[in-house]
Amino acid sequence: MKMMRRVVFSLVMILLSAPLIRGQDLSKYRGFSLGMSLPELSNQVDLRPLQTKLIQKRPAVIQELTCWPGGSSDYSLQADSIWQIFFSFYNGQLFRILVTYDQDATHGLTAEDMVQAISKKYGTATRTAGEISFPTNELYRTTEKVIARWEDSQYSINLVRSRFLNSFALVMFSKRLDAQAEAAIAKSLKMKGQEDPQKEIDRQEKKTGDLEAARQKNRRIFRR
Repeated sequence: MKMMRRVVFSLVMILLSAPLIRGQDLSKYRGFSLGMSLPELSNQVDLRPLQTKLIQKRPAVIQELTCWPGGSSDYSLQADSIWQIFFSFYNGQLFRILVTYDQDATHGLTAEDMVQAISKKYGTATRTAGEISFPTNELYRTTEKVIARWEDSQYSINLVRSRFLNSFALVMFSKRLDAQAEAAIAKSLKMKGQEDPQKEIDRQEKKTGDLEAARQKNRRIFRR
């Protein structure tokens, strides 16, 4: 009988918590969803044509897109608290969203204030001593300390404070796609390191060849 009560109690708790779990979708920020394609995002933002920055072509295509909500008429971007949204794509799929909050909008707010505000949408945060990297974003340092984190098996949302911009930011990403993008970026840097010495050799050989060709030409036509 006691075992049956425990089973019933567990089932009731699962049923009661199910709506809350479904409500905490860590893959979405406003109208944007991690994993969405570049054309899908282009249909949502007020940018025509959509101007993306190509970071690399091999071994995977990494692209970035920056939006400033203050100058947009698009509803999904409008927010007085946001200064900039930075979208990163891996082979055409959105794998990371970086939201930098406006300094004036967050002036005087503590880290605890920000955690409480974000927790209203994403649930209870975990406090962590970890760091997060920004391999392609020039406005952030290589790594920033994570103030709080919301995550599940597929997605991670991280609150940080940029030491350079002196502003709060929210970094959210697909764990699967982010790992693939990170590996592709590392491989691209390795490939570039291997190609650079050969490019220098080719450049020097071409320079030597051009000089010899000029020498032979001038030998034939030079008159004292």
